[in-house]
Amino acid sequence: MRKVGRVLLHICNLIAIVLFSNLLCLVRLTQMEGAVPIICLIVLALIYVCINVFPSFFLFRYRKRRLQNCAEGCELLILFIESTVISALFSLIGWVGLYKIAPIWEETAFWIWNTVVIYCAELILFWNGIIRVYTSSEQLGMRYRVLGIVCGMIPVAHLVALGIILYIVEKEIHFEQKKLLFDEARKEQQLCHTRYPVLLVHGVFFRDSRYLNYWGRIPEELEKNGATLFYGNQQSAVSVEASGAELSARIQQIVEETGCEKVNIIAHSKGGLDSRYAISVLGAAPYVASLTTINTPHRGCEFAEYLLSKAPESTKKAVATTYNSTLHKLGDKNPDFLQAVFGLTVSECQRLNELMPDKPEVYYQSVGSKMNVAYSGRFPLNFSYHLVKHFDGENDGLVGKDSFPWGADFTYLTVKGKRGISHGDMIDLNRENFDGFDVREFYVQLLYGLKKRGF
Repeated sequence: MRKVGRVLLHICNLIAIVLFSNLLCLVRLTQMEGAVPIICLIVLALIYVCINVFPSFFLFRYRKRRLQNCAEGCELLILFIESTVISALFSLIGWVGLYKIAPIWEETAFWIWNTVVIYCAELILFWNGIIRVYTSSEQLGMRYRVLGIVCGMIPVAHLVALGIILYIVEKEIHFEQKKLLFDEARKEQQLCHTRYPVLLVHGVFFRDSRYLNYWGRIPEELEKNGATLFYGNQQSAVSVEASGAELSARIQQIVEETGCEKVNIIAHSKGGLDSRYAISVLGAAPYVASLTTINTPHRGCEFAEYLLSKAPESTKKAVATTYNSTLHKLGDKNPDFLQAVFGLTVSECQRLNELMPDKPEVYYQSVGSKMNVAYSGRFPLNFSYHLVKHFDGENDGLVGKDSFPWGADFTYLTVKGKRGISHGDMIDLNRENFDGFDVREFYVQLLYGLKKRGF
């Protein structure tokens, strides 16, 4: 039915644009008189308007309005390409054919009418489609949106850019629809309905936000599959000890308010060190069933140590002042940029590890990932990758491979080819789909593993 609907949509669009733009020519050839031409004009105009306003009438219904808008936008852009080519050819053939039976001044009038109608009709079709795509696609990103704008006025290049945009968005539509259907099919299984709720703990220089979730699309996916989620809400740039104290208080608050007895912690980056400190030093262990650290520098970062030791004091103070001012505006009460970075150095992590022995009643596991090449990560990870590689070897743009492992189980992730999986990819920072790794499904399976262990 979906294919039939698409065929009907394309046929109706071509009929509306091609015949409408060439109606005067057809009237001349067929010698139509009276109200017939006017009725034909009205009917064709209505068909065209309906196609632009209700393209989904002919299409498959998607589970999300956003995906529906994407699909409608793509279809309108494809219609734009098809009808532009076909109507131009049809008009050219019609004009050449009429040349022998009409005076030259009439031919010029026909051609002007034809050109104006086609241009206006295609312009509306294009902007209707591109606006829908630009405002609803998540995977298009700023880079390809800018590419489309820049190349829009360059012949040939604009067709290449349009082709790239259509490829990215259609791939997104099919992937997201498939994922939605998959989640609906397994909804009753409640794979992420763990015995204890999940506490998501963010890393350094970010805050839990109502409007821009640190964990991207992951929380929504986990909740679809039965998870109960809470957030750490600790400050973004303070020492491990200070963050650990905030987390310890947060854990006890959740336990007291919900009566859940314990929580499962999933912590990213420095959040893993903060969580370990809360568990081992500040007495949170009785209230924690498991700790899963994601790309956490348990043994520190050599490059962070190098930067702090080599950078001039004036430079460090200037950078710290700028960051602290910004972080204070974002919600940190007492931000300390230098102390937060110092907590990631090898020497400081060695000291902390001696203070933070694992608690036997808590299940510990860890996850790490690696970028395969520098440009597989977004800025600044594509810049820091080489620096980290020089000191720490294989890395995710910030943390070296040897620093990730902690606990009873360790999972090391990457993908084939040049893409790799960056520090930011592990929390869906850029909301980006790429081949070989579905970050949302990874977290679903992560919680399912905790559920099977009884946590």
